[in-house]
Amino acid sequence: MTVTAPTGFEAAGIAAGIKRSGALDLALIVNRGPSNAAAAVFTSNRAKANPILWSQQVIADGQVGAVVLNSGGANCFTGPEGFQVTHQTAEAAAAALGISSGDVLVCSTGLIGEQLDGEVVQEGVLSAAARLSAEGGDDAARAIMTTDTHPKTVVVEGDGWRVGGIAKGAGMLAPGLATMLVVLTTDADVPAEALDAALRAATRVTFDRLDSDGCMSTNDQVTLMASGASGITPDAVAFAASVTEACRSLARRLQEDAEGASHDITIEVRGAVSEDDAVEVGRSVARNNLFKAAIFGNDPNWGRVLAAIGTTQAPFDPYLVDVSMNGVRVCHAGRPDAPRDLVDLTPRATHVLIELHAGEASATILTNDLTHDYVHENSAYAS
Repeated sequence: MTVTAPTGFEAAGIAAGIKRSGALDLALIVNRGPSNAAAAVFTSNRAKANPILWSQQVIADGQVGAVVLNSGGANCFTGPEGFQVTHQTAEAAAAALGISSGDVLVCSTGLIGEQLDGEVVQEGVLSAAARLSAEGGDDAARAIMTTDTHPKTVVVEGDGWRVGGIAKGAGMLAPGLATMLVVLTTDADVPAEALDAALRAATRVTFDRLDSDGCMSTNDQVTLMASGASGITPDAVAFAASVTEACRSLARRLQEDAEGASHDITIEVRGAVSEDDAVEVGRSVARNNLFKAAIFGNDPNWGRVLAAIGTTQAPFDPYLVDVSMNGVRVCHAGRPDAPRDLVDLTPRATHVLIELHAGEASATILTNDLTHDYVHENSAYAS
């Protein structure tokens, strides 16, 4: 039941007619309370879609009654008309639910620069509102898919309370506070300030560490809503851990469904002076097309790892660095170590360990290889 696994939530996913294919394309998730506390984080891209501009205003008071999400159109760079569609979407949901439009978040995903048909979206919202149920979470997860091959969902069990979630994202997966579209729900009784703290802590070490293709979206939004329906206020540390667990699970599922990918690459950096340095080093490899192409070809070309990390500002001596691939140390102290042909890169799961020997900090970045299918899919996306 995903986002409807926590009590106090209803959802629906319908085919509103936004997608030409006739697939599900509009989701509505409603918090029935008694609490309407919420938090959200957004893309740091300066180019922000109209739903982001709207939702940033809505979340300011930490109160959200519902979120509307559509696929089939990003509603970005669509001018004042596009913002009006977002506003009308929120108003349609508010009218159907008997709440204020200022308590309705809106999310969109799809092609940039194409106008959404406001009437189609509004009619879809009304239709979704009529189909709301505690079993609607799975349809909602399918309705937000674009190039995703399957829905991404999660449920984490707490002590008498739950965290549920859905996510979409298969391309433009690079961090900037949040990544892709995610809705998390909980029936724990947690105030907005604590939700915000838990969400930001979780995204920092999960979605912010997913860097599949180095491309930051204009529409990224991660929302966390609390109904308080369980009547339980959990320990702050335990609650934050559950939110992080949910985000980590969804991040992994997004990585595994990245467009065209044939390898899921975990880049673990150890021995950095600071965590930020470790992240910078890991990201330099994750965004290096030569490295990603080598992994696609099952080539343990560790020289591309060293060349990539040498472009960073992180303090370390490149001639002391060790590199291991799938458990085989192929580089030691900046020199060849075990023969490359001992590394098996045929499994989809690929682990790269970079030992900087400069400090005690560490970080892990998730990425994918660069494939023919990725290039083909994105060359044909607009059509």
